[in-house]
Amino acid sequence: MTDQPWRRDRPPVFPGVPAWGALTAGSPPEPFSLIPQPHVTPDWVWGGSDGSGARVCVLDSGVDQSHPRVGTVTTSVAVRTGTDGQLDIAECAGTDQAGHGTACAGIIRSVAPGVDLSSVRVLTDGKFGSGAALMAGLSWAIDQGYDVINLSLATTRPEFCATLHELADRAYFRRCILVASANNMPVLSYPWAFSSVVSVASHNESDPMAYYYNPSPPVDFYAMGVGVKVPVPGAGEMRLTGNSFAAPHMTGIIARVLAKHPYLTPFQLKTLLYLNARNVVELNRRSG
Repeated sequence: MTDQPWRRDRPPVFPGVPAWGALTAGSPPEPFSLIPQPHVTPDWVWGGSDGSGARVCVLDSGVDQSHPRVGTVTTSVAVRTGTDGQLDIAECAGTDQAGHGTACAGIIRSVAPGVDLSSVRVLTDGKFGSGAALMAGLSWAIDQGYDVINLSLATTRPEFCATLHELADRAYFRRCILVASANNMPVLSYPWAFSSVVSVASHNESDPMAYYYNPSPPVDFYAMGVGVKVPVPGAGEMRLTGNSFAAPHMTGIIARVLAKHPYLTPFQLKTLLYLNARNVVELNRRSG
């Protein structure tokens, strides 16, 4: 290698994979150097855990809690405009107008079936929402003490960057893990680009537990996100592609890790995720 991956310009875009993702099926991941630490294995990190004891919140379009692939949803709330014109949080029906949140919740449940799952609807008309609603919902979820919050959404509006950055830092110091999907287009948006979150883009393999470390930031990891079979409202299923569906795979894995090791700090968690990424495990195996 003639250059350091983390000092490069924007990574290339690959056909058939959302922006910031990688083609790992059929082509080897990019080589990189590491300090071998072969004793920290996937079995030690999440083996035997189904996520029981971990509290996960899906910040999205709502979740259809009647779908058999979703299971029990402990709390369903929505950001709404109160009578005083201010945004507040209120209980709502366990429904989903768009299906996006249901898809994410179903993926999390499939990877970590024992998690305690909750929903915060911030996309007010099903598919779109305001930056203010996103920040209100995220602030509420952080204050509720969830272990992991899945954010398969983002904003490109720079006026929201500073407040979202403060919320991401608040979550980090409260040991609340924010898992955020990268934009599907090669543009920067927030909060996935913040170093305090776990950012995720797609790879094109079919193993839901397979994820890869990305040595060329800003994305931290690649997870399954191409042709994913997801639940949709009304007990149906369909195959979808997007970084939105890579993030909940990582959320499920993280929930399993935290259920087994509940006192991990965010930076300790990220280190364990790095050490057990499929490409890092392979390098450790060759170096051991």
